[in-house]
Amino acid sequence: MSKFADRFRLADTTLGTRLVMGGVFVGAILALALSVTFSWGGDVKGGAGGGKPGDSESARAAFHSPPGSCLLWEQQDAGDIHLVPCPQPHQFEVTGVVDIGDRYPKGAPSPDLTQWRGLAQERCTDGAEKYLGKPLDPYGRLTVSALRPGEDEWNDGARELRCVLQWAGPGGQLQKLSGSAKDEQQANVWDAGTCLALAGKTVGDPIDCAQPHSYEMVGVLDLKTKFKDYPSQADQKAWLDTECSKAVMDYTGGDDYSAQKLILSWDVREQESWTAGSTKVNCKVAAKLPDNTGLAPVTGTIRKAAAPPSKPAAPPSSAGGG
Repeated sequence: MSKFADRFRLADTTLGTRLVMGGVFVGAILALALSVTFSWGGDVKGGAGGGKPGDSESARAAFHSPPGSCLLWEQQDAGDIHLVPCPQPHQFEVTGVVDIGDRYPKGAPSPDLTQWRGLAQERCTDGAEKYLGKPLDPYGRLTVSALRPGEDEWNDGARELRCVLQWAGPGGQLQKLSGSAKDEQQANVWDAGTCLALAGKTVGDPIDCAQPHSYEMVGVLDLKTKFKDYPSQADQKAWLDTECSKAVMDYTGGDDYSAQKLILSWDVREQESWTAGSTKVNCKVAAKLPDNTGLAPVTGTIRKAAAPPSKPAAPPSSAGGG
């Protein structure tokens, strides 16, 4: 593992994800939200071909990018990190630059990883909200993180953090965003057809639906289409009970999903999420364990396969002349 990859370690915090199982299985399942903090400068590898640390111009540009920049990498150690236009898929969006020299003057020892994560939360959250122009949804898909100085830069007195927004799946894997976070809802929803892994008795990251999984997303609904102001969760549930039933029927082509012992469920939104503009919710199906202690594995999709395109009719043959 490269030195850079070691700086790209993830830490677990918890966000409450409220899950409503159609009135039959109700519970709050903890999802993992990650605070990723990694460094620039001497820890940046030179790309797939190797080379001296810091040789990559694209990596240096990424680690010194201004607010509004979006960053993408594909290599496991993120050594190929580079700037991309924000409409393209990316893992980080830079929201601001903060200086922690007031707490850590030149000559002070570098914070440990736990302290780095705390600094990112403390120094980057307010700036992220200013950048977004609205509150950060505490239940939403976006969390704050930071790019920090490498060891050499720290010893030379560098004290700037680049604050970023990221989307971590419930199992900890960073998901790719498309478009600026300023223009997108923060609602933690998944496209219809997405399946989430089963991690123990709870929820993991997206996985192929052919593999054992927890939830299969069958639709995305926007509460704003029904409610002008924040609706009580009772009102949300009443509306979603009807609308998610329609969504799953469309998704399955009318097949009886309950015959597979699946239960229809949906999200509900908190007031804080509504205030932040998060009004979309998922409709989804899952199976519960017999003792109601968690989710049971489900294999395969319930989505009705699209009908193959019909072949055009053959043109009528013309009668031959004599």
